Amino acid sequence: MFDLILHAIPVFVLCLALEFVSFRFLPDDEELGYELRDASTSIAMGLGNVVVNAGWKLVVLAAYAAAFLVAPFQLPADNPLTWVALFFADDLAYYWYHRTHHTVRVFWASHVVHHSSRYFNLSTALRQPWTPFSSMPYWLPLAFLGFPPWMILFQQSVSLLYQFFIHTERIDRMWKPVELVMNTPSHHRVHHGSNQQYLDRNYGGILIIWDRLFRTFEPEGERVRYGLTKNIGTFNPVRVATHEFTAIWQDVRKARTWKERWGYVSKHPGWAPEASSLR
Repeated sequence: MFDLILHAIPVFVLCLALEFVSFRFLPDDEELGYELRDASTSIAMGLGNVVVNAGWKLVVLAAYAAAFLVAPFQLPADNPLTWVALFFADDLAYYWYHRTHHTVRVFWASHVVHHSSRYFNLSTALRQPWTPFSSMPYWLPLAFLGFPPWMILFQQSVSLLYQFFIHTERIDRMWKPVELVMNTPSHHRVHHGSNQQYLDRNYGGILIIWDRLFRTFEPEGERVRYGLTKNIGTFNPVRVATHEFTAIWQDVRKARTWKERWGYVSKHPGWAPEASSLR
């Protein structure tokens, strides 16, 4: 009832097919379009995410319900202003969720799955983690603020549904007022770039105003190189889902002090004691 994503699966399949066919009419370019193994991995990651969330969302719903019951007031679902407030509150929560999942390594270990494809197409949107457990604290305050739990889950689905359609190369730029306010394919291509100037930019969900406000916005300029700064070179869904957790464990095992161990877990991806000392 709360998850639009399940109901949208036929739409996803149709749009994937249409986009795939559209690339058949372009000149050969190995950096555009679809690669069968890559797209298959993305779809497998998406299906795995659906299976995990089938159980995990029950835990999330229980936590939201508990917070909602002790909220100082409860906002009415039949008031349009409640929905307007929720739209902005959800999008701001997503911004900070997304930003910290790029800047804290243990969170990045989950989110890196979504960035592990070297292609950017609608199948990439389906490349979701199998470890979504760190997201709940970012939306729990909304329940404490009086938003009904079912509304929070519904708005999260709306956000994810919108974001599916911005994972494409087939749309260049949109009308300037739209580009100013909304997250668009152009802005999101930047977010998926491994070019130095594109790293850790454009975290927005539906709106891009948070990136402009918090100075993490970067416009699309030079051609985007998709993927990671060090690509993993595998199409195995299990390895895609777990490779960064494995890397963290290896770094923690070789660390010499508890401070270093904590750094490997909680600092930014790529952190090392030697680099920290040099800084």
